[in-house]
Amino acid sequence: MRELTNMKIKFQNVDYSKQGFELSEEFGEDRFDEFPVDDSYATYGDFQLVGNGKITNENCGKFKGLWGCLHDENHDIIAPDGKNYKGKVFIKKARFTCHKPSCPTCYRYSWAVREAKSIEARLVALSKRFGEVEHCMISVPSFDYGLSLEQLRKKAIKILYDCGIIGGCLIFHGFRYNLRKHWYWSIHFHVLGFVVGGYSRCRHCKGGDCYACDGSMGKFYRAYRSDGYSKGYLVKVEEKRKKSYYGDKPNIMGTAWYQLHHATIDVTKKCFRVCTWFGVASYRKFRLTRLRRRSLCPICGEELERVRYNGNPFVMNEDLSGSCRSFCADAVDVFGRRTYVKHIGVPAYG
Repeated sequence: MRELTNMKIKFQNVDYSKQGFELSEEFGEDRFDEFPVDDSYATYGDFQLVGNGKITNENCGKFKGLWGCLHDENHDIIAPDGKNYKGKVFIKKARFTCHKPSCPTCYRYSWAVREAKSIEARLVALSKRFGEVEHCMISVPSFDYGLSLEQLRKKAIKILYDCGIIGGCLIFHGFRYNLRKHWYWSIHFHVLGFVVGGYSRCRHCKGGDCYACDGSMGKFYRAYRSDGYSKGYLVKVEEKRKKSYYGDKPNIMGTAWYQLHHATIDVTKKCFRVCTWFGVASYRKFRLTRLRRRSLCPICGEELERVRYNGNPFVMNEDLSGSCRSFCADAVDVFGRRTYVKHIGVPAYG
């Protein structure tokens, strides 16, 4: 086993305490195959947690413009969050971004969001043929940590095939986190993909001998306990995802975004691919026609348009000056004037 190396890189504007609490809720307290990693840097050799690089553009995160939905007449409904936004307009702030996974300013709400939208668009199109999208995970045993990332990916995909997972996206994670041990090196892959025959049979199983069963759990157990190449590889399917904020469709984007915002990158490669596609979802077997990306209002579903503030310029607006990325404001002020109006100019949302 190669020795752990600490690459000292200075980071700014990263709230590790909050991020650590979110990750500990997913990964729990105790894990096996643990190799301690410096909590400040989350770096192991050439691999590093996303968002821990250097800011390469001084404009990253700076205010760029406003986009919003001014159709307040359509907001007198019960929105997906259970609230009524009668007389309100939805406003979203746009900021400059470099779309780099290593940027501590842009990785979370820029790069991860864009990648998650691409993942959702591809999987939604494939789900019409292969059924429900499942969130799976495959953990690599410590005796295979000496393999290269490409070798690990190929081996993981082969094992996933044997377990009935026929395709999807593979997101590389090199680290795990808990509150007691902080970051530690533990290779695993998160998968958003398709299970042959679905996973509802095992999800609603009332108990029995899973090892002898011909369902998905039986395949997972036999792969883990076998004496062949899949020995020690732990495959499991996570709980069913909650519904999307936009309605009844599965929250694929939310799941993808969460897995991307604490993924791992290779700092020696300029264009490292965190997410790769395999099986029925690979680029060779499935081509998706690219459509223009649209930002929709979460209340009524209308497309957002460029807007500008039309209120009193001598009174500070707490919504605009605050740190929130989106908010709902009164459509009309106390003087009967529209607080936000359509902006006529060159689009500035990216």
